[in-house]
Amino acid sequence: MSEIGTGLQNAAGIRNAVARAGYAFVEASDMRNALARFGTLADWPAFAESWNDLAVDTYMADGGRYRRRRFGVWRAGRQGAIERSAHQAHFQTLDYNTLNGGIDRWFEPITDAIGDGGTMRTVLEYCRALFGRLAPETERWHVEAHQFRIEARPEELGRPTPEGMHRDGVDFVLVLLVARRNIKSGTTTVHDLDKRTLGSFTLTDPLDAAIVDDARCYHGVTPVEPENPAQPAYRDVLVVTFRKAAS
Repeated sequence: MSEIGTGLQNAAGIRNAVARAGYAFVEASDMRNALARFGTLADWPAFAESWNDLAVDTYMADGGRYRRRRFGVWRAGRQGAIERSAHQAHFQTLDYNTLNGGIDRWFEPITDAIGDGGTMRTVLEYCRALFGRLAPETERWHVEAHQFRIEARPEELGRPTPEGMHRDGVDFVLVLLVARRNIKSGTTTVHDLDKRTLGSFTLTDPLDAAIVDDARCYHGVTPVEPENPAQPAYRDVLVVTFRKAAS
């Protein structure tokens, strides 16, 4: 079943799509409307600009230097404040990340200005509401946010998911497009647990979003390459993951 852009104009439509198919592609206008119920995007220009200040990911086991990132962790209950946690390593097991997993990876933190800003807070509140409705038994969430820039050069493709088709080892994933400049491809594919394709789509406009139930779906993104080799080329996304926290 394809859950791409139809009937997703409101929060219930998005939630029902994820519950039914395990994922949803939400177009920017619908995503903006969904987020607006939970806060402001007034600082979006500064939020998007912060992707110009990401550090190179030096943990890439494929030797690539095409990924830049920052990372932050929060904790959230069913209600109340969503609180920033102390900076910590990002860890995935090799079961979920065969390329870069199995080690603590320390990335530069998301800055306080961005992590405490209106846009980030709005995104986190929206995710808590959506994922809380999808998993109402959950008392507390471990939340991680990743700022990613994937750069494409004539001599080196940019790989948004260098580990290939994968799951993240969490409960739910939001991928929110921030910017897309001078690139081709970058198509998201979603697959069931037997790795049969459920749908494919491309995030093209700021606020286009993919939402995935990680327990039910694999996902991946095709490599990006420059349209004009003489100009900078990149794909900027915010990835937010929610995982049930230990009691």
